[in-house]
Amino acid sequence: MLRSTATVQAGLGIETVEKMPSRIRRPVLYRDGPEHREHRRQTARFFTPRRVDQHYRDVMVRVTQAQLDRLTAAGRAPLSDLTFTLAIEVACAVIGLTDSRPGIKQRLERFFPEKFGKPGLTSFHGIYWMVRQNINWLRFYLGDVRPAVRARRRERRDDLISHLIDEGCSDQEILGECLTFAAAGMVTTREFISAAAWHLFSDEALLTHYRAADEGGRLAVLNEILRVEPVIGRLQRRATEPLDLPGEGDETLTVQTGDRIDILIDGTNLDERAVGPVPPRIRPGRAMKDGAGSPGLSFGDGPHKCPGVHVALQETDIFLSRLFATPGLRMATPPTVGFIEGIGSYELRHCVLEVDTAP
Repeated sequence: MLRSTATVQAGLGIETVEKMPSRIRRPVLYRDGPEHREHRRQTARFFTPRRVDQHYRDVMVRVTQAQLDRLTAAGRAPLSDLTFTLAIEVACAVIGLTDSRPGIKQRLERFFPEKFGKPGLTSFHGIYWMVRQNINWLRFYLGDVRPAVRARRRERRDDLISHLIDEGCSDQEILGECLTFAAAGMVTTREFISAAAWHLFSDEALLTHYRAADEGGRLAVLNEILRVEPVIGRLQRRATEPLDLPGEGDETLTVQTGDRIDILIDGTNLDERAVGPVPPRIRPGRAMKDGAGSPGLSFGDGPHKCPGVHVALQETDIFLSRLFATPGLRMATPPTVGFIEGIGSYELRHCVLEVDTAP
């Protein structure tokens, strides 16, 4: 279903995006077909394992160390605050949002609040959220996107915004792309780092294995945690022509043109036919069946597979490997868990870390 050329993106607010004037190019998340494939081909170089290691590792290490210094200096800090700062800095380096005015973290926190309202024109609540989001769009554009675009119109750099300028994108179109990558690269990575940390705090044997492993072994642990705890638990597609899928036994399921399909990633990743015995148990390096990837479908698959796989895994490992090497580290308060029903996503907040401070 995810790989088929007979399906297109659905959900994730695509209904709102489709109301935009046709002259405005849609963000890559909401495009399909040859145009989408060409865009992904041209931008794939920003996300290769080699580039991630050579161009972004130093940023990840520097920001991680700054956040751990904050933790050790204060003696305690919210985990989600530390990880959001890391995710912002890394995503900004990839996108090219490196000329921002002070306050980008606060602007993004307002744009991605813990609880969303539903914009509309039929109630005070809906009008409030519509005005709020428009103001947040404007703040992010004026404080972050416009300064970056102006700097790169003067002098191109090796980043996504420079590529979009070369493609002839307007400032409004670049803003849409930046927000798409911000949601995909900042918000989801923050949640995954928190989920992985919670597992390591809660499983002494797994933590011992993670600490003793080399980088490849640590990434195997993270992939397995992500299989069990996919940040996005539900994807949606819409069929553009009839599509036959294998059903139970010898049965065939026919999806009709226009049908909307829910793909339940969290359930698929626990399917014993694909991942082997005892699916809920975290077993780094488990033998997956039929060519399934080690994180299952947690990064999606097909044309819309997440391009930032290597970015997310490497920054998570850099942060956690250094965090769990911090003397006296402990989880003072476990996280509270919230859910975003539309995409089957979780939100982990209020986890407080503590370390022993020097006398």
